Amino acid sequence: MVRKSLFNLVSALVLLSLVLVACGGGGEAAPEPAADGGPQVTSSGFECPEPNPRLEVTSTELNIFVWTEYFPQDMLDCFELVYGIELNRDEYSSNEEMYAKVSAGGSAYDLAQPTDYIVPLMIRQELLQELDHTKLPNIGNFDPNWMDQPFDPGNKYSIPYLAGTDAIVVNTATVENVPTSWADLWKPEYAGRMVFLDDSRAAIGLTLVTLGYSPNTTDPDELEEAKNKLAEIVPNIKLFDSDSPKTALIAGDVDLGMTWTGEAFIANQENPDIQYIYPEEGPILWQDNWVMLKDAVNVDAAYAWMSYTMQGDVFWLTIRDFQYTNPNQAALDYAEANQPEVFKAYSDSPITNPPAEAIEKGFGIEDVGEATPLYDAIWVEVKGN
Repeated sequence: MVRKSLFNLVSALVLLSLVLVACGGGGEAAPEPAADGGPQVTSSGFECPEPNPRLEVTSTELNIFVWTEYFPQDMLDCFELVYGIELNRDEYSSNEEMYAKVSAGGSAYDLAQPTDYIVPLMIRQELLQELDHTKLPNIGNFDPNWMDQPFDPGNKYSIPYLAGTDAIVVNTATVENVPTSWADLWKPEYAGRMVFLDDSRAAIGLTLVTLGYSPNTTDPDELEEAKNKLAEIVPNIKLFDSDSPKTALIAGDVDLGMTWTGEAFIANQENPDIQYIYPEEGPILWQDNWVMLKDAVNVDAAYAWMSYTMQGDVFWLTIRDFQYTNPNQAALDYAEANQPEVFKAYSDSPITNPPAEAIEKGFGIEDVGEATPLYDAIWVEVKGN
């Protein structure tokens, strides 16, 4: 599968790095630049690295459409400070929400952040423009194993942001019988105690896997069977939340469910009893990416943003604040050398660095082409009921 080939390299890459060396909403007031021409410093006290290299930009703003709770505030503030550009940010909670808004037109966004399986659809619908790699001088900071993926050969339209998994999360102090498989989540004892990501493809995909089918099937009969099985568990789910599923877990409002890497990591740091379980059928593997929209106006600012945030001395902030699997080798190297405690928490965690056996069983969500409306209809019907 698309992502298995990518994630098969994760464990080896993490081990090699050890040897060698997902935010609030938009609308915050722009940070004030340094009055004396000295180093720019954010409100938290973080000293902003200079752009390296500094790109020539005439645009005065940048409009991005991104996932919720996915950006270190210092990263956002530093870009505004070092370039003097107003960064306008809108957020979404699912790929389908993002795609619907972008495909409707008139959004005025310059950059968006689709997960891998949505990228081919956006390309087919001519929603994207090709990237000029000569304007991305720091593109080499990514480990090449995260580049040139089947969903976008040659990275013509996309570059990586962060990657991760979807798996089972459970409070082992409150759940007596800890689930070990996706299929276990259908057990009556978990009714009313679960949180699920509000993610149609992930929920339908894991349901298909419990039935022995491909998570990307286009067979109407298999999808019908999955719809019926999914309808059995939906009443048992207390909360669908892709904004901050960790919140209900930490508060004790739910005891288990399915979530993604970064949310599980933070929940575990808050309460070590909250564990991330890789299901026997395999976790869902994914990669989020930057794309430039076809009608982007502030193109120069978009390239400046991507180049600046690719810097290792900037992108390491994601390791500090939002712990997903990180494809930026320069950021990993910087954190290891300069922020060893942050790096150790990241590199030692089986959440951010899944064991090889879990990755081997893992599966990716892929573009299903003309079958997409079938998946959409299932989600609307099952959740609506």
